[in-house]
Amino acid sequence: MKNKKKHDAKPRLKAKLYLKELGKLQTELAKLQDWVKAKGHRVIIIFEGRDAAGKGGVIRALTERMSPRVFRLVALPAPSDREKSQMYMQRYMRYFPSAGEVVIFDRSWYNRAGVEYVLGFCTKDQHDRFLELLPVIEKFIVDGGIQLIKIWLEVGQEEQKKRFLKRIDDPMRQWKLSPTDLESIRRWYEYSRARDQMLDASDKPHAPWHIVHSDDKERARLNTIDFILKQIPYKEIRRDKVKLPKPSNKGKYDDKASLKKRKFIPEKY
Repeated sequence: MKNKKKHDAKPRLKAKLYLKELGKLQTELAKLQDWVKAKGHRVIIIFEGRDAAGKGGVIRALTERMSPRVFRLVALPAPSDREKSQMYMQRYMRYFPSAGEVVIFDRSWYNRAGVEYVLGFCTKDQHDRFLELLPVIEKFIVDGGIQLIKIWLEVGQEEQKKRFLKRIDDPMRQWKLSPTDLESIRRWYEYSRARDQMLDASDKPHAPWHIVHSDDKERARLNTIDFILKQIPYKEIRRDKVKLPKPSNKGKYDDKASLKKRKFIPEKY
């Protein structure tokens, strides 16, 4: 019996097709946004994954057409000395959604299961205790009426290396490159084991993980947004038809002439 040929990877999406499909999904996101506001729904979306897995691109595609007052992005810096002395979840809980909000965590409390543990920023006891309590904490979040969506972006080892090399050579991407990021190349298998421990401990029916293969960034963005749309039971909210009012001539004056004495930015382009 002949061996079956290995399934070939899908070809990259053409830019025109990608933008067309993204536009359709973002139109649906706008409908979802209206529904979330109208119904007072509360959602947390967690984005985790390996360094250079494409979290930023997915989040940008998800939020760029949405209101930042509804789709609220949280990307916390390293904790301060004061925050280090607090209960671990305390600094994250202050950002939890109120009615009518979708809060997106670009990395989250799962830092303790990944970078903090692998790089020695927390002890093994702290890491083990975190994984032990995590399902209980997330059960409280879900039982409190917050919809929790957890997404892990998984990039291949060779693709990660390619993306880091691009960051080295591109001045617009160099800000993405830190010593911590570079450690993720050297400690690939340490991060893999930490990921596996995290999934074993926290992939529960009330708060499951959903994994996205992200070697193809464009497909990963589309697939992730499509998945999120399917998780939230939104319906289109009918809006009243908007009619522009006629401008009033009351108090009319030459409001262009009054600006002539002001400083203008040079029109270079």
